[in-house]
Amino acid sequence: MITKYEAKITEIGEEVELFAEENMMVIFNNTVPEELRSFAVIHEQADLLEGVEAGDFLEINGERFEILFVGSKVNETLRDIGHCTIAFTGDCNADLPGTMCVEKTPLPELALGAEIRILKA
Repeated sequence: MITKYEAKITEIGEEVELFAEENMMVIFNNTVPEELRSFAVIHEQADLLEGVEAGDFLEINGERFEILFVGSKVNETLRDIGHCTIAFTGDCNADLPGTMCVEKTPLPELALGAEIRILKA
């Protein structure tokens, strides 16, 4: 596996559960504006070493998920501010430019210090 992105979770917003109810998670790096922190999973700044593509894998806290769809803005926002919305629904479309869709599964267990990785097989 080749690592394309890797960062540690540094903060979990108190409203993250609201998105979890919809099988979604919002991530930002630690430059996120204060008004967005409450609903985001915040991670340290990291470099996107290679663009994310369908067929890659997202790994959070050791749990691995196949990436099925990458919206047209995901690579740009990941590179710039460590941001995207992750849908654990198995069903996404081009109308969601900032969303990365992974296989339908329960959200991973979140923990401070856990790693977020994007891997290429």
